[in-house]
Amino acid sequence: MDRKEILKGVQSGKLTIDEAAEKLKGFDELGYAKIDTQRKERNGYPEIIYGEGKNLEQIKGIVKVLEQEERPILATRVSIEKGKALKTAFPKGEYFELARCFVLQPMEIQTSDYIAIVTAGTSDVSVAEEAAVTAETFGNQVKRIYDVGVAGIHRLFARLEDIQQASVVIVIAGMEGALVSVVGGLVNVPVIAVPTSIGYGSNFKGLTALLGMLNSCSSGVSVVNIDNGFGAAYNASMINQLRRKK
Repeated sequence: MDRKEILKGVQSGKLTIDEAAEKLKGFDELGYAKIDTQRKERNGYPEIIYGEGKNLEQIKGIVKVLEQEERPILATRVSIEKGKALKTAFPKGEYFELARCFVLQPMEIQTSDYIAIVTAGTSDVSVAEEAAVTAETFGNQVKRIYDVGVAGIHRLFARLEDIQQASVVIVIAGMEGALVSVVGGLVNVPVIAVPTSIGYGSNFKGLTALLGMLNSCSSGVSVVNIDNGFGAAYNASMINQLRRKK
């Protein structure tokens, strides 16, 4: 609820002055968490729940607060056990096992422009699904283009038209991370690179891919942290929504 809505609530008698004052603080105090209820007004998107390290009751408590705002709710890095329990507690929500995400009240599709999510291999798909679910939760169309890495680059060219027509491209790769440089040289839209922890010994749990992507010779490439599908999709969503506002 933004400030104008709160003041209108007082004017109409739906909120008391004390209730309005509580909401105008901008956060709900739960003891173990301070829920940022005004983040959407500042940043365009509501607060996201990072599920790892939180117990089930904590996640449920945060969801209950955010649910009252009637806005998209996304919890990332949620285990299967917690995800199934959240689905029971909030039957209208959905748990995406591969993405490890729980979603409630997703936005409707806001634009015909789409985000292409491209992976080098099948082993990168769990990170890609975190990105896809995040993007879809916030009203974006997504095209999934999986397993088109440089080891069989003809597979990439078979989907090149779909990639080139996207408003923004997320490229997800482990090993040496070479795919992002190839894609970056073939498109005229922003490319967001996600290194993954997939690879043999000298991959160093994604560090090799990260350094390779940071040193990409293709222009227009930005890089997020290892396995950070959420961060890539958040940025891609902002880019895609800016196109809609033109």
